[in-house]
Amino acid sequence: MSLEDIKAGLEQTFPFLQGAVSVPRPRRIFVDVGPAHTAEVMEHVVLRLGFSSLSAITGLDEGATFGVIYHVNTPQGDVLSLKTHLERTSPAVKTVTGYFPSADIYERELTDLLGIQVKGLAPGHRYPLPDSWPAGEYPLRKGWKAVC
Repeated sequence: MSLEDIKAGLEQTFPFLQGAVSVPRPRRIFVDVGPAHTAEVMEHVVLRLGFSSLSAITGLDEGATFGVIYHVNTPQGDVLSLKTHLERTSPAVKTVTGYFPSADIYERELTDLLGIQVKGLAPGHRYPLPDSWPAGEYPLRKGWKAVC
């Protein structure tokens, strides 16, 4: 299935994705989805479209919102970047460790560095910050000031 076919299929299956899917170059497809629909689109991408590996999760402080981008790929090397935007007041996403067990390390980074809650993430050690790091201090937030 070509990426253009995947784009058309996503927009047909999820009408709210009309105009939110792009194929800017070979082997890359980008999807911009609201937080209310991120889990269902991710499930479809993984279970129906064959994006079976997680390359990374990127967290961004975009000023007015936070962005979370899931980079998933097929065995053939096609990469889909699924991006969602979160409100700053209580940013939260659902864990994707059910599909990608290795996602926990990236999800812990989201929590430690940006303060994004990951619902359903199993308890574990902090990463990458030490357990002694002050609560409520998120060093990748744009307004963060180092406390010395």
